[in-house]
This record gives sequence, C-alpha cells and structure tokens, in this order.
Amino acid sequence: MSSYIKIYKNRRGLYGTISITGSKSISNRLLILKAIYKDDIHIENLSNCEDTKILKKSLISSSNILDIHHAGTAMRFLTSYFSIQEGKTVILTGSDRMKERPIFVLVEALKKLGSEIHYLEKEGFPPIQIFGKKILGGKIDMNAKISSQYISSLMLVASQFKMGLKIYLKGNITSIPYIKMTFNLLTLAGIKADWKEKMIHIYPVKNQGKKCFSVESDWSSASYYYSMSAIAKKSHIILRSYSNKSLQGDKKVCDIYNQYFGISTVFDQNVITLKKKLNFLLPRFIELDLNKTPDLAQTIVVTCAAIGIKCSLKGLETLKIKETDRLQALKEELLKFGVITKITKSCLKITDFYRKKIDSFIRIRTYQDHRMAMSFSTFGLCSDFIKIENPNVVEKSYPNFWKDLESLGFLIDYEE
Repeated sequence: MSSYIKIYKNRRGLYGTISITGSKSISNRLLILKAIYKDDIHIENLSNCEDTKILKKSLISSSNILDIHHAGTAMRFLTSYFSIQEGKTVILTGSDRMKERPIFVLVEALKKLGSEIHYLEKEGFPPIQIFGKKILGGKIDMNAKISSQYISSLMLVASQFKMGLKIYLKGNITSIPYIKMTFNLLTLAGIKADWKEKMIHIYPVKNQGKKCFSVESDWSSASYYYSMSAIAKKSHIILRSYSNKSLQGDKKVCDIYNQYFGISTVFDQNVITLKKKLNFLLPRFIELDLNKTPDLAQTIVVTCAAIGIKCSLKGLETLKIKETDRLQALKEELLKFGVITKITKSCLKITDFYRKKIDSFIRIRTYQDHRMAMSFSTFGLCSDFIKIENPNVVEKSYPNFWKDLESLGFLIDYEE
C-alpha cells in the first residue's frame, strides 16, 4: 500500500466515460432491511466501497466483537439493528477516531425505548456493548440537528417494534435528504410510514412481500467530476447509471455547478454528460447553505479555491464529527495553497488568496478522510503535480477512484 501518490493532469482538456458503483448511502440502508427481512429483499448494483463491505460482513458475522474501523454509518445502523436481536450480545468497536465520534443521542434514544446498551470506555462514545431485546417502541423525541444517521438508524428497525415508532424531530433538521432517502426506501420496501411536518411514524410490519432494488450510482462520488470539469479549460465527461429521479440529496450538485461554475448536466436514459458552458462568467463570490448536502462541502470549497472564488458556506455543523474535523482539516490544507479561510462551528469562508500561482510538490494530508483525498485531487489540474498522503483511504467510499482518474488522463505515481 502506497504512503502517498503524485498526481498531475494537463488542465487544457478532460474527456472520458466513468462508471461508478451504487450509492453507499442507499446500499447501507438496504443491507439493514435485507438483514431484517431476509430473502424478501433483493439488491443489485450494491456499492463496492469499504464501508458497505464492513457493514455486510458485520451483519453475517458470528463473532460477538465487531470492529467496524472508520465506518460511521455501520456503527450507527448496527447499534439499532443489534438492539432488536433478542438474546444476542454484541460489542461494537472501531478505530481510534471512531472512539471519538459521539453516539450518545442514538444510544439514549434506544435506551428510552427499552434497549440495553453499555459504554465500555468513555461515556457517550464507542465501544459499546449491546444486549438484544424485544422492544415495544412507542414514541421518542430526537434532536434533529446533530446527525441524520441517528434518525435513519431508528427508522430502519422501527417496523420490528411491537408498537412501531413515532419520532418527533426537535430543532432544525440536518441533512434532511438522507432522512427522506430512508423514508422512501422504507415505503418502497412495503413498510407503512407517515411523515407529517416534524413527526415520522413507522408502523409495525413483519412480512412485506418480495422487493427488488437496483441501487443507483453515487452522487457524492460524481461531485468530484463536477469539480474537475469546472477547473479544466475544456471538458466532456460521461457518468453511467444516474437518473434524474434520484433518492440522493447530493444530486443537488447538478444545480450548484450549473448555477455557479457553468457545468451543465444532460440526462439521457441512465447516463449523464457534464458539459462546460461556453463564455460562462464565473462569480467572484459564492454563498451557500449546505445544511441539506454537507458531503458536498469539501468538493465545493476546493473548486472555489482552485479557481480563485471567495465563498461563504454555512450549515456545516456535522463536518466536525466526521472521519476528521473537516472544517479544521480544510483550513490547514488550503493554507498550503495560499488560500485563507475562516471557520466557525458551522461555517467556512474563503476570505483571501496570498498566492497567484499554485506551487508544485505540495503534500496533502488526508486525516483518514476519503473526501479529503478525493476533493483535493482536483488540484492536480492546477500544478506540475501534488502529493496526496494515504491515498488508499478512498476505499471507504470509492475504491476505483484513482484508476478512474487515470482513465481520464491523470498521471498518477504510487510511492512509499
């Protein structure tokens, strides 16, 4: 495994066709439903990313100690899943970073519903020990501002509660498209559910009939090609297995890059073509609220930095509890390119640039964060080359990323 890569691509043109596997977010939700409903759920085009592989392996493991490494979705979804496995005792643990990522809100909600869960080290954080029990359900209040995954985790298993579950969402809802994704997948799977204003009601269901799902490709992964298209002088990129009718909130990348960066999206059956608009006038400043699509933040910030656009992005509360503190990581790595940023708990602003030309040989830390590696790779279009540490971190969500860049003409050297 390489400790870093050197990456370079001539900026003049970017052309090619890319096939990306199924959405990680959809795949992980469907795996939980399949674990509950067994052969009634059939899945095609499952994501090949590390997070999905870890979740799938954990669901069929006979071990009572499960190490989910960096997979935050797996930690949250499995916490609820094993809470309803009567008579089964499981310890969920993970990497050092995972042990710093809070799970208190979800655990306390499950405890109020009748689950038995114990913290094994630090209160409110993994590792945790879960004693599977029969849960009656009922109703629960949830702070909707912290992480949508806590809410989705409960929704995915609530049909197994004897009384079902009513979730009352308190405060501003963060990443609402991901909750809508979970809700839509439940209804498509034949599980009765209602959503009225800030109350989600999942009804008890034991057998819902056979359902087949073909997972659409991942829009979060597609976002990096929008970034490259915006930075390149000319581009024409085709991405396969994408639909205009998507369950994924990150499809919003189409609108953002069309409006602010001059990249249009042409839908044709199951493919999209990214085209650069002629004579598009780039703005000097961009202001966006990414509360609903926080996973696009790093991509957009790096695009702005590479092109030389100042920006103000808000709604980024959840970025501090991801694989790393993404706001701080962005600030530190962008400074290497002469980009001045200011950050708060929920906002990042690019305020100035003190270098006109991006230097070569800059080494990017990835902080064990797949999105840091992929978003910063686009700087390879702006200099002789840059270095990216720990490139294998992309396996978390997009294992073929570097190979796909090579197919577009990027030169990538793997070094120890």
